[in-house]
Amino acid sequence: MDTVYLRDLRIDTVIGIYDWERRTRQTIILDLEMGADVARAAATERIEDALNYKAVAKRLIQFVGDSEFQLVETLAERCAEIILEEFDVPWVRLSLNKKGAVRGATDVGVIIERGERS
Repeated sequence: MDTVYLRDLRIDTVIGIYDWERRTRQTIILDLEMGADVARAAATERIEDALNYKAVAKRLIQFVGDSEFQLVETLAERCAEIILEEFDVPWVRLSLNKKGAVRGATDVGVIIERGERS
């Protein structure tokens, strides 16, 4: 299995448990690694045979931008579900970074892997 990746996808959303977090949008950063067969797309040169990372990005921008989750864990799970189900991806590794969530730390977030690598 090959890997298609998307890094540093920045999306503004409502995320957090504190009152002030519910009133303002914050930027989260997604890094994705997705299982794919790039050989088929390389052989045909057809986008229909490729994992369309632009379509993945647009879908996540829409979903995350409209969401209002309290926990980054929940948001990460829902994003992984979208990728696996809507884009027929067998495996995804997703890093969700909520910069500035902890004073003194540059980054804070979760990394999850879902699906099966072959």
